[in-house]
Amino acid sequence: MAAPEERDLTQEQTEKLLQFQDLTGIESMDQCRHTLEQHNWNIEAAVQDRLNEQEGVPSVFNPPPSRPLQVNTADHRIYSYVVSRPQPRGLLGWGYYLIMLPFRFTYYTILDIFRFALRFIRPDPRSRVTDPVGDIVSFMHSFEEKYGRAHPVFYQGTYSQALNDAKRELRFLLVYLHGDDHQDSDEFCRNTLCAPEVISLINTRMLFWACSTNKPEGYRVSQALRENTYPFLAMIMLKDRRMTVVGRLEGLIQPDDLINQLTFIMDANQTYLVSERLEREERNQTQVLRQQQDEAYLASLRADQEKERKREERERKRRKEEEVQQQKLAEERRRRNLQEEKERKLECLPPEPSPDDPESVKIIFKLPNDSRVERRFHFSQSLTVIHDFLFSLKESPEKFQIEANFPRRVLPCIPSEEWPNPPTLQEAGLSHTEVLFVQDLTDE
Repeated sequence: MAAPEERDLTQEQTEKLLQFQDLTGIESMDQCRHTLEQHNWNIEAAVQDRLNEQEGVPSVFNPPPSRPLQVNTADHRIYSYVVSRPQPRGLLGWGYYLIMLPFRFTYYTILDIFRFALRFIRPDPRSRVTDPVGDIVSFMHSFEEKYGRAHPVFYQGTYSQALNDAKRELRFLLVYLHGDDHQDSDEFCRNTLCAPEVISLINTRMLFWACSTNKPEGYRVSQALRENTYPFLAMIMLKDRRMTVVGRLEGLIQPDDLINQLTFIMDANQTYLVSERLEREERNQTQVLRQQQDEAYLASLRADQEKERKREERERKRRKEEEVQQQKLAEERRRRNLQEEKERKLECLPPEPSPDDPESVKIIFKLPNDSRVERRFHFSQSLTVIHDFLFSLKESPEKFQIEANFPRRVLPCIPSEEWPNPPTLQEAGLSHTEVLFVQDLTDE
């Protein structure tokens, strides 16, 4: 069940909340949500702002009164390198600088006032990111049209995707923010960024993500990284299980100097990647070992279950065979007992009267199998004798009743509540010659 404070979140916001928690390592879901809401659910800006706060850089929601453009000596975990513009040289250079100073001051002052006033009239369109990948592709095309196709391999994805890939692959991520209006951007791109030795270093040692700050995606990242001047480069890596800015390079830097600075930053932080790689390998090995143990346990469990199933199957088969055998034995005993009973009944039958005996009765029995049996009995004999005679016959059924036809009735040959002592043939109303029918009652 979701927590009460998460119930009003959309699915997209919930995914961003979980992704932000994974990237920053913040355990409190309330704090994650509060940070994302401050950044209008801009996950890239929120992640970078959080990382910078951990490195001693104030949040954009609590900015300092002023931040000098110098190396941050309070926290040595962030390496900052700023290249200042060269000072004018000679009398002619200083004269040109002093003459142009009022014009530059007036120009940039008016431009800043105009931009500030424009914000109240029309919101900055860069604050709404609708197609971040399109912003990246557009910058790549404009870069290649202006500076050629010889450049470092651009990461073709959003800033958030670049962070995720760098974290997953344990690689350095170099972020370049391009200021289209800055006077040093053109020279930096043409002479430094497109230098063959710079291209080789970037392509072999790190991921490279770049965008113009005039694009919504680039502007959003610039708000998170808070660059001071252009050109601006930031080195980001996984450090202490968090994506961290470990180096900032600002200003017009030359190719050799850039290579030296990037190499220095990577060498200074390589141990963190090695440590994280070893920890990840250890976690992977532990996970593989646990998976193998789980698989071995499941295989053993399946084997035990199969043994149990086969044992139960053998037991069921044995019980069934025993049951069949018991049934056979019971059937054999029943038949043997039946046969013994038939023989006993036959031995106990009184002798058949002679045909000349006036008290004799000739009875023709019609059996269920349509066969006929004929025998003489004495009028004084009980109907039980008739039943015993038929019972002793091999072809007679195990259970039967004897019926007379005229009138149609069942003869009481076996003792019952109504006839505890079955009547004699004479009492039953039989004549000297009778035809009786044997009805099979075995299945009833």
